[in-house]
Amino acid sequence: MQKVRWGILGVARIATVKVIPAMQRGELCEITGIASRDRGKAEEAARRLGIPRAYGSYEEMLADPQIEAVYNPLPNHFHVPWSIRAAEAGKHVLCEKPIALSAAEALQLIAARDRTGVTIGEAFMVQTHPQWVRTMDLVRSGRIGQLRFAMGSFGYFNRAPENIRNIREYGGGGLMDIGCYPIKTSRMVFGEEPTRVSGTLVPDPSFGVDILASAILDYPSGQCVFACSTQVVPHQSMQFFGTTGRIELEIPFNAVPNRTSRIRIDDGSDILGSGIKVEEFAPCDQYTIQGDLFSRAVRGGGAPSVPLEDSVKNMAVIDAIFRSAKSGKWEAPEAVLEAATG
Repeated sequence: MQKVRWGILGVARIATVKVIPAMQRGELCEITGIASRDRGKAEEAARRLGIPRAYGSYEEMLADPQIEAVYNPLPNHFHVPWSIRAAEAGKHVLCEKPIALSAAEALQLIAARDRTGVTIGEAFMVQTHPQWVRTMDLVRSGRIGQLRFAMGSFGYFNRAPENIRNIREYGGGGLMDIGCYPIKTSRMVFGEEPTRVSGTLVPDPSFGVDILASAILDYPSGQCVFACSTQVVPHQSMQFFGTTGRIELEIPFNAVPNRTSRIRIDDGSDILGSGIKVEEFAPCDQYTIQGDLFSRAVRGGGAPSVPLEDSVKNMAVIDAIFRSAKSGKWEAPEAVLEAATG
């Protein structure tokens, strides 16, 4: 299968440090160009990463017929506008999470995809990491009995005023940046959509973005409870509790590519953990897997690993948490979910 020729929108750190090198190690990705509004930055990144072409504007790259697919790691408020422009230029698009600023905005991407016929997907790299594929298989097979609840947390410390995560107009805040992960992964493992959510947020008095968010997602089969913060010690955790067992992912979201990944399966024999069995997964880079699978979808005309319909549902949950934090009540995401599923 011929490699897909990729262009990168911007020189964001996640792209230049993690995603581009990982995709370059893939079987189906050829990073052909990188664009920045500052040509010098694009040229420097191209030299450092061995990318053949550098562009001094996003428009210049989108006009290049050699570029088949675009990876969009721009700030959140540019996800939908530039993904639509890329689609209208005939490019397939892999867009970073969160896909949009709201579920309603994400619906615009579905319209653009259907109008242009290109493939568009969200870059939730956890979807296809072997540790998550195995976790879903274990739960589906009844290894921990009936799934009752999930617990998650995710955090780091960042008070830099210039950081995009601390700029409200850019779609900053912890819920959008990292709260989306326990939402996404609990939806994956439950295999259901929450019927209602309850959330609470603590805003930073200077930035106006949420620096602490907690939520309950009420699924037909159980609940997920999580908290996330952008001003806390760096950490991440995710556990799934069933009627007869428990699964814990050691590093659930940012699995280290050159390190063995582990999940712990506890049969609940005793509180000391004598019933815990550890499963290990060979080192792999989830960004490499993501790039190759998206390229395969482009070449084969199939759906990406995280299709836009799924993205809209994830955004609908985030929207409902924001609404709940304001209303102080349970909020349901169904209305937009129906629009996403037709």
